[in-house]
Amino acid sequence: MLVRIKGQPPLAATVYELEKLRCNLCGNVYTAAAPAEAGEKKYDETAVSMMAVLRYGTGVPWNRTEGLEANFGIPLPAATQCEILAANAVPLQPALEELKRQAAQAEVVHNDDTSMRVLSLDRDTDISPERTGVFTSGLVWMVQKRRIALYFTGCKHAGENLAEVLKLRSADLPPIIQMCAALSRNVPKIVETLVANCNAHGLRNFVKVTANFPEPCRFVLETFREIYGYDAVAREQGMSALERLAFHQEHSKPVMDKLHAWLEAQFDERLVEPNSGLGRAISYLLNHWQRLTLFLEKAGVPLDNNIVERALKKAILHRKNSLFYKTRKGAQMGDLFMSLIHTCELNDVNAFDYLTELLRHVEELKQNPSAWMPWNYRETLARLARPAAA
Repeated sequence: MLVRIKGQPPLAATVYELEKLRCNLCGNVYTAAAPAEAGEKKYDETAVSMMAVLRYGTGVPWNRTEGLEANFGIPLPAATQCEILAANAVPLQPALEELKRQAAQAEVVHNDDTSMRVLSLDRDTDISPERTGVFTSGLVWMVQKRRIALYFTGCKHAGENLAEVLKLRSADLPPIIQMCAALSRNVPKIVETLVANCNAHGLRNFVKVTANFPEPCRFVLETFREIYGYDAVAREQGMSALERLAFHQEHSKPVMDKLHAWLEAQFDERLVEPNSGLGRAISYLLNHWQRLTLFLEKAGVPLDNNIVERALKKAILHRKNSLFYKTRKGAQMGDLFMSLIHTCELNDVNAFDYLTELLRHVEELKQNPSAWMPWNYRETLARLARPAAA
């Protein structure tokens, strides 16, 4: 097998020159027909997908893409890119709505948010007028063996956005398991969830003060290393949720009980000053112990919220490179493309191919969105190809 790699611009352009001739008798001008491969659209579906992946998948600003394409002699103004993606976001909306519907039926949801800037954001009428912050909330849902990522940018916190999606949840299902940081704004107020807190957040407090308290921090970190080792074994062996729960109860519970006794002894025996860095780290674990150890009581509860922390890096990358969204509509467009792209990445699906096929089958998508999810759109394409082949 030989591999040859060539460089090329992200978006390539082909120029067709069509000969035009005038009739000397009647004066009419006749233009030669374009070849079949020229198509009818100036911007092919693949061009739209590439713009979306560059902008919302890898965080490349539009003006940076404009400059790169200009170096290859291909004019692609930033305003043109924005207009193209805005026009193509509308037919993709059914796919996002179907993702929300399926996400609401999940067993587990991870949620958190990060700050964002929207220059001309109209305040939500149902949100307190005193709230001035703007956020991008990230929600990652575990639906059986599939993962769905959803992004929401606006004045609402992660818990409020979670409650909006859970309105689509079937009444027959039990309360969803929610993994989040120990902030009240992450928990929905109007929907019941089974809340678990992130152990990784508790560990970070000890990592910050390791230089000042090396021995106590080493004990805590090595304890959690053992817990994460057991969780890795459960994952490698493909245990079911119930098997994983029994495994943790057998191996992890004695370790966590020993840690809890040690944490309480630090204050009871006055070995640690409560107001010190180590004291605050210990207080965090003790204050949230029940939610931090919910994985020992309920099947399917994860150890940490790291999966949504990684998902939020897409929004953070956008904020770092592009600084802000200009309008609410632009933020909603970014949420749509980030949701579709990261859902593909979480399910090992090529986001570029997926967006391209959705844009090529917008009518079919509108009629049956559930058949055009990242995990089953290939089967749908195969079904559509069978009658043509016959």
